[in-house]
Amino acid sequence: MNSKLIKKTFLILIFTLFYTNISAQSKNVLWYKQPAEFFEESLVLGNGKMGATVFGGANSDKIYLNDITLWSGEPVNANMSPDAYKNIPVIREALKNENYKLAEELNKKVQGKNSESYAPLGTLEINNSEKGKAVNYHRELDLSNAISKVSYEMAGIKYTREYFVSAPDQIMIIKLTADQKGALNFDVNLKSLLKSNVEVRNNILVMKGNAPIHENAGYTVLPKYLDIKERGTRFTTLIQIKKTDGKVTSSRESLSLKDATEATIYVSVATSFNGFDKNPATEGLDEVSIALQNLNKAYAKPFDKVKESHIADYQKFFNRVNLDLGKTTAPDVPTDERLLRYADGKEDKNLEILYFNFGRYLLISSSRTLGVPANLQGLWNPHLSPPWSSNYTMNINLEENYWLAENTNLSEMHSSLLSFIKNLSVTGKITAKTFYGVNKGWAAAHNSDIWAMTNPVGQFGKEDPMWACWPMAGAWLSTHIWEHYTFTQDLAYLKKEGYPLMKGAAEFCLGWLVTDKNGNLITSPSTSPENQYKLADGFVGATLYGGTADLAMIRECFDKTIKASKVLNTDADFRAKLETALAKLYPYQIGKKGNLQEWYFDWDDNDPKHRHQSQLFGLFPGDHITPLKTPDLAEASRKTLEIKGDETTGWSKGWRINLWARLWDGNRAYKMFRELLRYVDPDGKKTEKPRRGGGTYPNLFDAHPPFQIDGNFGGAAAVAEMLVQSDENEIRLLPALPDAWGEGSVSGICARGGFEIEMTWNNKKPQKIIVSSKNGGKTTVIFGDKKQDIVLKKGESLEIKF
Repeated sequence: MNSKLIKKTFLILIFTLFYTNISAQSKNVLWYKQPAEFFEESLVLGNGKMGATVFGGANSDKIYLNDITLWSGEPVNANMSPDAYKNIPVIREALKNENYKLAEELNKKVQGKNSESYAPLGTLEINNSEKGKAVNYHRELDLSNAISKVSYEMAGIKYTREYFVSAPDQIMIIKLTADQKGALNFDVNLKSLLKSNVEVRNNILVMKGNAPIHENAGYTVLPKYLDIKERGTRFTTLIQIKKTDGKVTSSRESLSLKDATEATIYVSVATSFNGFDKNPATEGLDEVSIALQNLNKAYAKPFDKVKESHIADYQKFFNRVNLDLGKTTAPDVPTDERLLRYADGKEDKNLEILYFNFGRYLLISSSRTLGVPANLQGLWNPHLSPPWSSNYTMNINLEENYWLAENTNLSEMHSSLLSFIKNLSVTGKITAKTFYGVNKGWAAAHNSDIWAMTNPVGQFGKEDPMWACWPMAGAWLSTHIWEHYTFTQDLAYLKKEGYPLMKGAAEFCLGWLVTDKNGNLITSPSTSPENQYKLADGFVGATLYGGTADLAMIRECFDKTIKASKVLNTDADFRAKLETALAKLYPYQIGKKGNLQEWYFDWDDNDPKHRHQSQLFGLFPGDHITPLKTPDLAEASRKTLEIKGDETTGWSKGWRINLWARLWDGNRAYKMFRELLRYVDPDGKKTEKPRRGGGTYPNLFDAHPPFQIDGNFGGAAAVAEMLVQSDENEIRLLPALPDAWGEGSVSGICARGGFEIEMTWNNKKPQKIIVSSKNGGKTTVIFGDKKQDIVLKKGESLEIKF
C-alpha cells in the first residue's frame, strides 16, 4: 500500500471515529429513525418571521407554515370602556371595609375585551408519485447551522431532502435529490385552515387568504368572521420549483415535477401587517409584491449562495456561546430514545447541553421581527384555535421567553420585545386613564396580541378576576429595558427609548398606589396572578389590597427607574418621588409557616402548590431579594418553594429552577431541570401506557401540556443562571453548580456591566477564567469567599486566577 493511500485511509478512519463520537454525544443534533406523525415530533425552522414545522414523511411530506405577523383582528380600540375607572373608588371602599366578596364582583366591572389569536398560515404537502416502504430512514435538525435533513431509500434509490428558512433571503428552501437519474417525481400543493384561494400562475403555486378579524369570547374563531370583506390581515404564499432536469407541469391547484434528479423548492410568504396601529386591510403592506420580490431574488441566486448566507447569518448568533459539561458515557441513540433513557435517571450531559442549545436556537428562530415578539408557541402554531390564543400572556409567559436573551448572548433577539413594549406604551396610556383613572404613564394587563392591546381582559365582566384583573405588566416589562441596558451598556438606547418607557411605567405605579391604614403604600384593588386566597369563613377569592406580587414588581420597577435616571443624570425631582415612595411601600411579610406571604394578611392559599410564584418576583427575575443582602427574605422564599413542592410543569418549572439557582442551591435546581426533560408522549398519540403531563415532547418542545415555548426558554436561561450570576457591580461564578456538573467549560456567557465570561472548572472550582469587556468598565469577580476587583478598557480581556 503506498503512503498516499495509507494517509488517506488513516484520515478517513480518524474522521469516522470523530464523526461517530459527535453523533453519539451530540450537543447540536436532534435525530430520529422515523418521520414525525404528530406536531410534537416534528422539527421546527424559522428566521424570526417565517416558521416551518417539518414532518419529514417519505411518501408524503407535510410542512406547516407560519408567519409571526399573521393574527386575527385589527388595531385595538384602546378607548373601549371610557368610564371603567369610575368603578375603582367603589372597589377600594369595599376592600377598605374588608368586604372581599363585593370587591370581587365589582372588580369584574373593570374588564375589557379578550386578545386576538395567532393564526396558522397553511400547510405545504410534497407527495411522491412512487409509493413504497422507506428503509434506512434518518431525520435530523442540526442546531449548529439551522438545517433539517431527511434521507431514506426506496426501491433501491436513495432520496435526500434538506430544509432551511433563511433570514437574509426571507425564503424557505427545500432541496430534494435522488441518487439515480430521473428518479424524482412529486407533486406540491398548499392548503390553509383560513379563508384562502389556491391557483397556479406561470408555474408558481399561489395561495392568497385572510385572517379572521375577530377573536370571539371563548378562544375559538367562528367561521362567520371569515367572510367579512376588506377586513383583517391578508397573506400570500408563493411556491416555485427550480430543477436541474426533468419537467415541471401544473394543474389548477398543484405543481408537479417529473423525471428529475435534483430540485429546489422555494417558499415565500408575506402578510399585509404594517404595524400595531395600521389597519392591515386599508393601510396594509402589499404582501403579494413583497412575497414575489423575495421569491425572485432568492430564485435568481445559486442554491449554495443562499445556503451559505443563511448559515453565516445564523451562526453569528448561535456560535457565540459554547458549553461543555465534561465526560459522558451516554450511547448513540435517537433523540426520542435519549429522552426516555434520561427520564429513567441515566446520565446524558450532552442531552442537557442540547436542551440549552435548543433554547437559544428557538429564540434566534422566533424573535427577529420588531414589534412582534415570540408568542406562547414561539412561531409555530398549526391550530385555528390555538391554546390560550397563542397570544402574549404578560403575567409571566412573555417575559420568560426573554430570560435567556441577554445572559446567553442573544441581545439582538431582545429587540422584538423591547420594541413591542414601546407599542404597549401607546395604547397603555389610554388604558391607564380609562380603566384605572391614572392620568400619567402607561399600563398593560394580563394578555396582549400583535395589536399591543393593554386593557384588562375578561369579556367586559364575564371572566374570573383571578386572572383577568391584573394591571402590573408594564411594571414587569419595564425591567427588561434595564436588563438590556445593564448587559449591553447601550446608553443611546436607554436615553432615547428605554428610559421614557421605564418612566411611564413608574408614573402609572405612582398614580395607582394608595395608602393603607398604617400609612404604607399599597395597590388597591390587587390580585396575585391566577391565584386565590381562602378566608376563615370559607370565602375563596382573588381581589384584595396590597398583594405581595404587585409590590415586588413596583419595587423592582422603581429601583431600576431610579438607577436609569442616575445613569442618565436626569429627572432628579421624579427620582426623589420614586425614592420616597419606595421607602413607604408595605414591607414583605413572613407568614406563620416561615413563608413569604403572598397576600397582605397571612391568609391560606386556596391551592398551596399553585403553579404561579409571583410573590417571589424580587428573588427572580428581580434582584432585590438575595441570600446575602436579605437573608431572612431569601429563607422565606426557600420555605415558600418547599411548600409549593417541585411538582409543576412547563414555564412554572422553568421559573422554579431559576429561583433555586438564585438561592444558590444547584442540586435542587438540577433535580428540577431533569424533571423538565421528562419524556412526554405527543398529545394525540394512543399508547397502552401513555406518558402524559409536564416535561418534554420527543422534538424537545416543552410540554406544559399542551406545548408552550416558555418552558424551553426558562429552562435554557436557568442553565446560564446556574453558571454565572451578576448585577451592576459584581459577577458571581458557579453560584449554583450542581454536583452532576463537577467539571466543564463555558464561553460567551454574558454578565451585567457589559462583560463576557469564558471559564473552565474542575471539582466544582474555576480553573481558568477570562473576563472580556464590551465597552470598558469595572466589576468584582467572586467565587465562594474569594473576590477580585477588575477594571477593563473597551475590548480588553483579563485572565483571573483564584
